[in-house]
Amino acid sequence: MTNNKKTIGFIGAGNMGEAIIGALINSKVADPAKIIASDINNERLESLKGTYGINITHDNLELYSICDIIILSVKPQHMDEILSQITLREDFSRPSKHRLIISIAAGITTKKIETILYNTLDDKKYEEKLPIIRVMPNTPALVLAGMSGMSPNRHASDDDIRVTKTILEAMGSVVELGEEHMDAVTALSGSGPAYIFYLAESMIDAGIKIGLDPDKAVTLTMKTMKGAIKLMEETEDSPETLRKKVASPGGTTEAAFKVLEKNSVKENFIEAIGAAAARSKELSG
Repeated sequence: MTNNKKTIGFIGAGNMGEAIIGALINSKVADPAKIIASDINNERLESLKGTYGINITHDNLELYSICDIIILSVKPQHMDEILSQITLREDFSRPSKHRLIISIAAGITTKKIETILYNTLDDKKYEEKLPIIRVMPNTPALVLAGMSGMSPNRHASDDDIRVTKTILEAMGSVVELGEEHMDAVTALSGSGPAYIFYLAESMIDAGIKIGLDPDKAVTLTMKTMKGAIKLMEETEDSPETLRKKVASPGGTTEAAFKVLEKNSVKENFIEAIGAAAARSKELSG
């Protein structure tokens, strides 16, 4: 559990912000009274307050002053404005207390956040009071099955890292790695659910095309995917080995894979993920 005395603030209360709030409360990692959210959408805030019993505000400076942990869950295009706004606090340039900044904004590098926040401090010694951890979550976090990659900056202490992991593990799994790998994390895990949805979409369409009722095609696809994931998780066999065990020589699965290999599906898939990583790097500037 996090230290119950720590107050957690969310600047931005969209779907991912709500996923984290709900996970923290349901797993009892944090008390609703110790969570405060800020957003430009008042209806959204009131909904979160009614659902989870958290505190709400429209004042980001108030939130910053109250909280020990600030989670930036705003859209990337709004990040500069939000960070600049935070620096307007009268005591920002000489912080008196430790605040952990966690960013889940896609494509926003730690360096970008540091440039705005750290350049406003009166002395470099104050940077230690403002550690930053960049996080790339994914949408299965909405059902507590998320996979997040996290990259702490040089000022993040062991306790900062532990607290961040506890927050992220409330909604799934987390791996810690250097920021140079975050574009790969974005391409593989951040975008990854869409690849799975695309495969499911293709299997469902194929099932319908070969004569199944749509609802049966959906059920067969979903349960097959769920079972395959469980099998990969619970055996020591690699995905390749498991695939080969299904694909008997001269059988139906082999016939399917001959078509896939003819069309270079695996190679195209690898190229597609590479393109996602390249685009992530471009967006990060």
